Amino acid sequence: MIDTKNQTDRRKLHFPTLESVLADVDRIVASDRAGTLRCTGNWTAGQAMGHVASWINYAYDGFPLGPPPFFIRWILRLMKKKILKGGMQAGVKIPKTEHGTFGIEALSTDEGAARLRAALNRLKSSEVAKYDSPAWGPMPKDERVAINLRHAELHLSFLHP
Repeated sequence: MIDTKNQTDRRKLHFPTLESVLADVDRIVASDRAGTLRCTGNWTAGQAMGHVASWINYAYDGFPLGPPPFFIRWILRLMKKKILKGGMQAGVKIPKTEHGTFGIEALSTDEGAARLRAALNRLKSSEVAKYDSPAWGPMPKDERVAINLRHAELHLSFLHP
């Protein structure tokens, strides 16, 4: 098991738009098909992309957990602007969850990419998210998009096309 918090073999990514994530997904899929994709985290490319897709979809379909304790929410809300601009930290785990997070079922690269493309298109659409973030509460659409861009940067950084 790789300690992803201290893993230095990651790509430096910054996705300014949902389209930039879609373009990176295409590069990852092409590299996987060519047999040149390298993964430096604990998950396959399919798992990483499926995980990001799951968290996008939770805002529309319901989150698998309730809000964290007040003190944790307070800290996370203080960190929100920093995360929205600077990104998410690797190696963070949700306490009292079996694998430290949700949405990490085994998927092929093509299946994970298909799920992520669909989720990104959903996020791009006019569909309104029905559920508030357990960590940050209600979020305007621009912040919801930004948090998902930062989440994609984190997980796709372990995939080297």
